[in-house]
Order: sequence, then structure tokens, then C-alpha cells
Amino acid sequence: MRRVVVTGLGLICAVGNSTEETWRNLLAGKSGIGRITQFDASQFPCQIAAEVKDFDPLEFIEKKELKKMGRFIHLAMAASEEALKGSRFIITPANAERVGVHIGSGIGGFDVIEREHSNLINGGPRKISPFFIPAAIINLAAGHVSMRYGAKGPNEATATACTTSAHSIGDSFRIIQHGDADVMIAGGTEAAITPMGVGGFAAMRALSTRNDDPERASRPWDADRDGFVIGEGAGILILEEFEHAEKRGAPIVAEIVGYGMSGDAFHITQPAPEGEGGYRVMRNALADAKLPPSEVGYVNAHGTSTPLGDILEATAIRNLFGDKILVSSSKSMTGHLLGGAGGLEAGITVLALRDQVLPPTINLYKQAPETAGMDFIPNQQRKVSVEYAMSNSFGFGGTNGALLFHRWRG
Repeated sequence: MRRVVVTGLGLICAVGNSTEETWRNLLAGKSGIGRITQFDASQFPCQIAAEVKDFDPLEFIEKKELKKMGRFIHLAMAASEEALKGSRFIITPANAERVGVHIGSGIGGFDVIEREHSNLINGGPRKISPFFIPAAIINLAAGHVSMRYGAKGPNEATATACTTSAHSIGDSFRIIQHGDADVMIAGGTEAAITPMGVGGFAAMRALSTRNDDPERASRPWDADRDGFVIGEGAGILILEEFEHAEKRGAPIVAEIVGYGMSGDAFHITQPAPEGEGGYRVMRNALADAKLPPSEVGYVNAHGTSTPLGDILEATAIRNLFGDKILVSSSKSMTGHLLGGAGGLEAGITVLALRDQVLPPTINLYKQAPETAGMDFIPNQQRKVSVEYAMSNSFGFGGTNGALLFHRWRG
């Protein structure tokens, strides 16, 4: 089976508009969560979010093209540009058919849908933009990246709720393993901080309502957690067949060695009892890599800060790895990027292996008693020696994905 390595990263979220800025702020324990500025949220039960700040899409996209894209596409375009530049890979007519794009989104162009619905209600059907559909549908993030760079290989988009990016990256890993491409631009993107996006999750009572203390609102595994904080951003990885990368002298960051999938078959929003689906997805990733649990030193958890989800994921991790495993949730700082979460967090996991330092779980003041004995790297980064690290993603409908990475020593 062909080996697959990571040669580029593009990360954009509430704590940074580039990979290295994001990484510095995560290691410093900086929260990106604040009061919502993208619309008037004063009447909403949740008035906080993890917004991408000072982002100018005109730095990445021509002005005439902007109206053809929702914000989730803008973010994907920017992250893909950074990832490709970092990989030092140039798509040419000679290699284009061996380069694919697999970028998903959980929700897609919510902002576009809301805007055009308002145009319909206020002005009638003639006021609907001809760009409405392509600006909103999920596969157009991958489509625009493909067209921008001329990638003529597999062109796909996954939509599996909050597991979207993990599936996009994992499926791309398999595409390269099986010889259908040599390079894949893979990950996810999301921009659902809109009235309907926030209002919908708030109606489910899924969001934190710690409106007066936004920086401390996302607190995975803390006894006083009260829900997740919605975030936005994009996480894109350049995956490349090892010999292809080696031949061109690519800057290899890590190797992806395992991918697991599972379904809970239990409930539309709640994880299966005892985190059984999460346990199986991590076990499946280990089996794919032919690796025992004892070899894994760190898990970048899904860790959303929800009362039930945190406990069941912790249970699954403990049942598979025991209490010694180091675990943290970067969502304590970035919020939950929904379909973009797995891409961002896979990138964070790769950076942790690269630098041998683990980002903290901030806002962990009083650990939930059900997780006693587990180490969630509270409030400060941790310097470590770790060879293998896993990134978890779980989504509504019981869809789960896990990615396993190996440190690259060069």
C-alpha cells in the first residue's frame, strides 16, 4: 500500500488567519471567542461565537468572483492557497490529472441562503441572484479550488456534519493509497455564524449561553460546561504519496498512517452509550495502521464542551487507551467549526507532532468527576515526546471519523 504524507497546511480560525499564527495562539492558550459581530444577536439566547477576524477575501479572490461564493468558499480558498504554498507544490498541465480536491462543509452557504431568501421575500423571485445556487452548495468550495489551480483529479465534497473534514482527509488518504491520485488538497470549511445557524443550534439548547464571559465559555470536560460555542474557519491539508513528495524534495510535516470510520446507529444528536461508536472509530483507525493503542501518545479530541458528548468521548478514550493518554480540545479556544473542525484539528495534531508540544484545554478549572484521573492538559501547553497522535471527529446522525498521524523525522 502506498504511503501518504502531509506536505502543506492551511489553517484559518478565530485565533489566527494563518497556520503559524493559529499555532502560536493555541500554544499560548488564547481564546478566539467573543461577542457576535456579524449580525445583531441581542435577542438570541446565545450571543457569542468564535469569528474569524480581520479576514479580507480580496487578498485571495478577485472582486468580480466574490459574489459567486459564500463565505465558506472564501475561507477554503484562502486556506488552500496557504497549504499549497507551504507544500511548495505547483500544479501543471503535466501533473494536473494526478491532483485532486476533497473539501467538504457541514452546512455550506448559510449566509447566502439567508440573504437570497430575504431578497425573495422583499423583492420577489426576480431579486434572487443567478449566483445563489453555486455560491451556496457544498461542493463548490472544492470546485473553486480545483478551477483556481487546475487540479483535474478526483473532485469531491463530503457533508457528514461535524465529521466532514475528517472524512474528507481520510477518504483522500485512501484515494492516494489506491493510486487514484498522487496529491490531494483535502479538508473542510464552515461559515455558519448567521442568524439561522446560531438560532438553530440555540433552539436545540446546544450552545453555551455564557454571554458575559465569552473567552471562558467553551470549557471541555469542566464540571460547569454548558454547551459548545459555534466557530468558523477552514482547515486544509496537502496529502501526497511519499515517493512523489520525496522525489521533489517536499517539506514533509507528518505521515498519515490510519483512518477509521464508524456509525453509532443510535440517535440523531446523542452519542451512543459509553461512547461505543467513538471507541470503535478509534479502534478502526488503529487497526488500519496495524498499531496497538499503547503507541499513541496524544488525542486531539472532538471535545465540544457539551455535557453529554464530553463524558462519552472521554469514556471511549479511557476504554481504549487507559488513563495515561494525553488528551486536549482546541475547541476551548477556536470554538466548534462544525464541518471545518476536523480539518483544523487534523492540522493542529500534525503541528503537535512536528514541534513535540501539545496545545492545552483552556478553561478547565474543575474537571468533571466522571473523567477523574484523565489528563486533559489543562490551561498550559505541554512539551512531550510523542510518535503517534490521533484526531477525533463525531457528527450528528452518529457519524464518526478518526485520523492517525505519525511523527516525521526526515
